[in-house]
Amino acid sequence: MSGDAMVEYQDVYKRFDHPVLAGVELTVGRGETISVVGHSGTGKSVLLKTTIGLILPDHGDIIVDGDSVAMANRQSLARIRRKVGYVFQNAALFDSMSVFENVAQGLSDEEQRDLGARRLAAEVSTALEHVNLDPAKVLGKLPSELSGGMRKRVGIARAIVGRPEILLYDEPVTGLDPVNGTVVHRLIAQLAEEMGVTSIIVTHDIEGALPISDRVAMLDHGRIRFVGTADEFRSSDDALVRAFLERDVPDSDLIETV
Repeated sequence: MSGDAMVEYQDVYKRFDHPVLAGVELTVGRGETISVVGHSGTGKSVLLKTTIGLILPDHGDIIVDGDSVAMANRQSLARIRRKVGYVFQNAALFDSMSVFENVAQGLSDEEQRDLGARRLAAEVSTALEHVNLDPAKVLGKLPSELSGGMRKRVGIARAIVGRPEILLYDEPVTGLDPVNGTVVHRLIAQLAEEMGVTSIIVTHDIEGALPISDRVAMLDHGRIRFVGTADEFRSSDDALVRAFLERDVPDSDLIETV
């Protein structure tokens, strides 16, 4: 890990119609990039959402930069969320809003008012430049006028416009071709270096994520089954890790591998 703890998952349990998280223990260091992998339905996205209280755990807690999510009131939860940028799966842009309006949504109404029109425009433009998009060419476009890769980058721009300390990525390359997937992974690494953010990446694309990750954590049956460096993940003799790396069984069967 890099530095002290930034996010701590402490014995996190969550159940819907069946148990999803069953005692997750994981500490993410300040400035670290960690990828969370596992078969479909193992609770990766649920774990990500607990980080900012979009889903509250049934038991346990998540500590974000010293603040408890489970015990947070509205004010303290807002303070936690201001530290975090969330990159949603499939970008989740608003179809009827321009790129400018979509990126500005990464700031609260109060923050937008405090900035004023000129400074808000500058902040949105800076965020777009960070994700290698030319503001002059894209600010007025609608999401439907953009390629899939560009939409992903606009989603990331929205997540970073508030200059967060933590970035959460939910399947950031889903739906992209390999070339655009590589571009997004490189961008994640670039932002981690330039902004010094702590990055948590939920992904199925392990081959793309390994080169940019300080560590990898694997979820299985609602618990962390493996955590270690990319090299340790590749060399692990754990049967589930091997099956996941080699993709020699379908996701639906991985849960049975022990």
